[in-house]
Amino acid sequence: QVQLVESGGGLVQPGGSLRLSCAASGSIFNIYTMGWYCQAPGKQRELVALISEGGNTAYADSVKGRFTISRDNAKNTVYLQMNGLKPEDTAVYYCSADIRAVQVGPPKKYWGQGTQVTVSS
Repeated sequence: QVQLVESGGGLVQPGGSLRLSCAASGSIFNIYTMGWYCQAPGKQRELVALISEGGNTAYADSVKGRFTISRDNAKNTVYLQMNGLKPEDTAVYYCSADIRAVQVGPPKKYWGQGTQVTVSS
């Protein structure tokens, strides 16, 4: 049984910063790509950032230069540093991880419970 637990969301003013954290636990053999997604009311879930097991990163155009994704493999944790926040960043943010629970078999994508980020004056 694998679980992802998120923390770090909240209410901030435009131009402010937040750092989101997501820790994986359970029967984990290996963690591959980890990522962050956002979902605003009435819209589809959208990719924000990805980080590979080797540390390669990719970002949505809307957050380049403002957000930074990182990971600590010893802690099975992925982070999202969010700077220069804008009202349009307001959404529920979900972490994901591609995890293989046993040595033989394909990996499976797991999701966190989501954390609310609200940017408002």
